Amino acid sequence: MLCQAYWYPIYAFVRHRGFSPEQAEDRTQDFFAYVLERDLIARADPSRGRFRAFLRTVCARHLMGDCDRQSAAKRGGGRQRLAIDPLDAERRYALEPAHEMTADRIFDRTWALTLLSRVVERLRSEYDDSGRSARFEELIAVLTRDPESTPYAEIARRLGTSEGNVRVAVHRLRRRYGVLLHEEIAATVGDSTQVDDEIQALFAALEA
Repeated sequence: MLCQAYWYPIYAFVRHRGFSPEQAEDRTQDFFAYVLERDLIARADPSRGRFRAFLRTVCARHLMGDCDRQSAAKRGGGRQRLAIDPLDAERRYALEPAHEMTADRIFDRTWALTLLSRVVERLRSEYDDSGRSARFEELIAVLTRDPESTPYAEIARRLGTSEGNVRVAVHRLRRRYGVLLHEEIAATVGDSTQVDDEIQALFAALEA
């Protein structure tokens, strides 16, 4: 579900608004409980914005109305809870350039990184299922790091194949990456015509 997949951007957004790790975890849980109980995702108007912007706006408003409440006291109570690892959340948050960015920009950046990570994990799963895990680890580096960091000839030597075959494999991986990226973004926008604009917006968030 989208809430489980994209809890971390909300957590980082809350943390950057001055909440402690414990408070951020509580408020992230409370926020998603609020969203799910009111079925806000289904009620969101696609014509008024993307799911990313919708969540960020609703979270900001929810925090403003929640400032005097103790979310920790509402833990449990039969509510559906997200699987949040507080240690992992703080490890990831410590890597954010928080001193240079607003909470909104932190949210957009972490949303983009989370989405791209999901694409890579889907690719990894496909290669694992077909028994090509080692090949994937070699090829994905070309997409996620400097393409010149490891020459194709070196990758070919390690995989026991030709440089030409590596180039073809990288091309196929890049094409599949694009398909999965499109699918992931399409799941978070209300209209398929918004996908390309959202891709541009998310990569702009990474460069900001």
